[in-house]
Formats: sequence, C-alpha cells, structure tokens
Amino acid sequence: MLPNYKPLLDAMEKYRKAKVYPLHTPGHKGGRGADADLSALLGAKALAVDVSLMSELDDIHHPTTYIKEAQNLAADLYGADRSFFAPNGTTGAIHAMVLGALNPGDKILIPRNAHRSVVGAVILAGLKPVYLLPAYDEDWSLSLQVTAKQMAEVMDREPDIKGVLITSPNYYGMAADVKAIAKVVHGHGAVLLVDEAHGPHLGFSTMLPPSALQSGADAAAQSTHKILGALTQCSMLHIKGSGINGDHMAAAMSLVTTTSPNYLLLGSLDGARSQMAAKGKELVEQAVKAAEKLRRTLESVQGIKVLGKEIIGKGGVADLDVTKVTANVQGLGITGIRAGELLRKAGIAVELVDPANVLFLVTYADDNREFPEICQRIAAVLNQGRKTEKASLTIPRLPDIPEQKLIPREAFFAQGETIAFAQSIGRISKEQISFYPPGIPVLVPGEIITKEIIAYCRSMLALGLPISGPVSENLATIEVIKL
Repeated sequence: MLPNYKPLLDAMEKYRKAKVYPLHTPGHKGGRGADADLSALLGAKALAVDVSLMSELDDIHHPTTYIKEAQNLAADLYGADRSFFAPNGTTGAIHAMVLGALNPGDKILIPRNAHRSVVGAVILAGLKPVYLLPAYDEDWSLSLQVTAKQMAEVMDREPDIKGVLITSPNYYGMAADVKAIAKVVHGHGAVLLVDEAHGPHLGFSTMLPPSALQSGADAAAQSTHKILGALTQCSMLHIKGSGINGDHMAAAMSLVTTTSPNYLLLGSLDGARSQMAAKGKELVEQAVKAAEKLRRTLESVQGIKVLGKEIIGKGGVADLDVTKVTANVQGLGITGIRAGELLRKAGIAVELVDPANVLFLVTYADDNREFPEICQRIAAVLNQGRKTEKASLTIPRLPDIPEQKLIPREAFFAQGETIAFAQSIGRISKEQISFYPPGIPVLVPGEIITKEIIAYCRSMLALGLPISGPVSENLATIEVIKL
C-alpha cells in the first residue's frame, strides 16, 4: 500500500464532491447557514465535510470501513496491535487507557509528575493511587524522572499494584528508562501505561529516544497534534501485547468519546499518520536540525543555559528529546514568566514558562527560511530583557506528597464545604490544584492540606503562574470534605 494513502481523507473528499443535500446535523448544513466570518475563516471545503457520524464515512464507535482502515494503518506505523483515534484529546485517551486496562479498586502506581488528566482517570475508574516522587534538579528547578529501582522498591512493598502509569517523555523532553521500567512492571504481573503525549514523533529516528511501545509498554497515549500535523485536540491511543484486552479497550474508548466526532479532526489524524508513514525519519530529522539552530543561538546569549544531553543519567533521565529546547533564564535576572511575556510582546509565543525556564517546542514545520531570523529575534529579546542588577530568584519547590485519607473518587463524591484556603491546614481537599503548564498536581482530592502546600501555592501565584482546576480566584477559598 502506498505510504501517502489516506482512506478517511479520501472518503471525506468523495463525500464533498457528491454534493449531498444534508437533512441531518450539524445545523449549519454544510456551511449554508454558517456565520459569514466563520465561513470566511474556515472556507467552504472545510464546512462541507463538517458532518457527524455519516454512514459513508464510517462510525468511530464501531468502525468497519474507512476509520477502521485508517486506525489499522496507524497501528502498522507505530508497531501496535491496535490503535484508536482520540478526538477528545490525550485527556480522553488517558481516561480510556486507564479504564480499559484496570478494574475498580485496583492499585495504580503513579509518579507525582503526572498530568492532571491522570487524576481524572483515577477518579473515573475508582482506583487506589500509590504515588512516587520523581527526582528534582536544583540547578534547573525541574522535576526529572523515576527509575526502575524506585519502581521495584514500591512494587516489592505493595505487590498488589496492578498497573503503573508514567509520563515519558515529560514536558521538557526528558525520557525515562521505559525499557527497564517495563521489565520491573511486567515482572510484578502489572501493566505499564505511558502518557506519551509529547512523543508521537519518537521511534522514527535514532536521533531521538525510542517510543514507549518499542520499549515494552502495554499502552501509550499520544498527542498527535502537539508535535505532528494533526489539528489541535487530536490524539491516538496504542496498545500492544497480551496484557490488555483489545475489545475491552475499544469499549473504554467508545465510553469516553463523543457520539458526534468532528470528521475534520479525524481526517487530520489520517493525514498526520500518512505524513509520518511517507517520510517520518526525514521529518523528525528536520525538527532536530531546526532545534539545534535555536539551541546554538540561545547558547550564544550570556546568562542563558540550555538543557542538553548532560541531563541524561540524572534522576532517572535515560534520554532527551532535543526538539524540546529549554532555556534557563535565571542568569539574566528574570523569571521564565517574564521572559515569556517579553517574547510574546515581540510576536513570539512559547510552549511553556515556569519560574526559571522557557520551553520552545520545535517541529519539522520550523525547518523553514523564516526560522533563523526568529532564532535571532528570540536571542535579542532575551538579551535586552536582562536586568542590570541580577535579582536573587527564589524558585518554589513542589512540596512532599501529602497524606492520602480518601481515594480520589471517594473524595470527589463526598459532601463538601468551602472554607478560606488560609484556614484549611489539616482538612481533606475535594479539589485538585495544579499550576498549568505543566499541570503537575500539588493537591489531589482526598489528600490532607498542609502549611507547605499553602505556602507553595502562594509563591506560585505571586510569580504569576496560572492555576488550573475548579478553584476560586487566587485561591482565596478551597472546597474541602465537610466535617
């Protein structure tokens, strides 16, 4: 089969050309009733194929033709037994991955640097989480990874753990030793699930870390839209091996997927898959080339240090995705938040800022004529933004894991009351608190609030980092379990 074959996109184009009159949803009827500005923005072709569950285009909940074929091609590409398109994003894929792999009441081991969507999956599945704190690097003010040794120690102590969910690579491109962790997890009779949101491009070139499935994971959830060519919100879930029942995982995917999927989103997954099938190695190496250009430019600015492969071997970091370019700006006397603001004013939007760093996400699309000038502009903006008198920046460190009094599901459904956050020490939280990005939970429903947590949250708010979750503005109040 030709690498550029796109069964779902081809079917969508055939449907558009048929000019069928739609007496069905959506209400804009192929663009006829769409807002004029929306129509001008998207174009007539896009609106013509904005349809919902057309028999001619297959059904994502029971695929038998084009979607099935497109998903099978994705499985072939990624070396999976089965692959599923996830138009609800990687959050939906993670929810399905956990629901499809484990049973209510099971214990799941989770490093604390997990995305907040993992906590949502634990609540939905009614699991008992066991947390593990990853290493922390003082020089970079970053959480690193977890090791196979740490995993083994916890699993020896708690042999009834049924599943392990790790994040690899993390937001900053630091990959865990997934192969060694998989060996430990499988040796204890558990399944290894990987939040690989930032790794849909891994495994196509030896210039980057291997993929989770190549390293022995049972399942991996990927954000195809983050790094590859799919539209925002488009992800995939892959499973491999005998540890997970494929039909049960399909049922879990159906459970958390909208019954009105957008075919533009589904088609973009087909297109992104086709691109990688045709020239995945070439595209990945284009991204590495562009990232190296930005890396060299940033390293030329006095006071900036750029995260490189010297981090490998520290705190469970087995490899680094070099297309994630992390610049520590503390030497300029400014915070990462301030650096991000300066760059945005100059017309450059970055992937992430934290108190110490700015993260630039580079893909194959950045291997273009415009990019060298962009690199120079970034360097100039940061150089001009330095403070003449360097401030002593205090970077708050994530507190220790709080005591868990209730499993998250129990806390989520328990009766609550709202009290002043300052007066909440010793109370059991009903809320999840995380600062986003990168969304690492500070507090999970069912955990005891401590003075250290309150101090950390206040420090993060003072630095200007946005808070996520159903929390009050500036955390004046918090919902806790009612006494």
